[in-house]
Amino acid sequence: MSYLIEIMGPLLEGTAVTLQVFLLTFVLAVPLGLGLALIRISGFAVLGGLVNGYIWLMRGTPLMLQMLFIYFALPFVPVIGVRLPDFPAAIVAFVLNYAAYFAEIFRAGIQSIDRGQYEGARVLGLSYAQTMRRIVLPQVLKRILPPMSNETITLVKDTSLIYVLAMNDLLRAARGIVQRDFTTTPFVVAAAFYLLMTLVLTLGFQRLERKYAVYDG
Repeated sequence: MSYLIEIMGPLLEGTAVTLQVFLLTFVLAVPLGLGLALIRISGFAVLGGLVNGYIWLMRGTPLMLQMLFIYFALPFVPVIGVRLPDFPAAIVAFVLNYAAYFAEIFRAGIQSIDRGQYEGARVLGLSYAQTMRRIVLPQVLKRILPPMSNETITLVKDTSLIYVLAMNDLLRAARGIVQRDFTTTPFVVAAAFYLLMTLVLTLGFQRLERKYAVYDG
């Protein structure tokens, strides 16, 4: 017990970093993903093609490679030439990556709504924005909650990738203690922390699913 108390401090500090990366990524990537989805289905061929290419690029290359590129290679890119510190570099990579996945989830949800509902809203005199806000998005939210839940839980686990930038997240903190003390106990504690975070997210999304069950398309 005394050993657990001893290692809890560094592990909690690492957990704080993990939670910061997760929360910032989620808060920024979800609205960006929604915006990308709306652009992709907007009917503007050029913009839709650019967004489609962006999504293909982000989903087709590893997140770790994207992080390394932003941190190490971005300073040498002509015109841009910006060197980001480790934390902002990680956030930018995570947001750009997960926005692509969220965009596909939103796109599939929006396109699953029957076209007759758009036509009915037009007859009632609702604008496109009003139709999306009052009729489409409530139904979309209900339909995308399961894939959003899966992607969000994946995000929690993917935060461990920031170790490549030498950031002291939960997994890196646990590994440092294991290498120092030659015991796997910190890994067990770290696993418990990850399980607790995913449990909270799972219960939260299940509650949202029950709340929005009233919106059936």
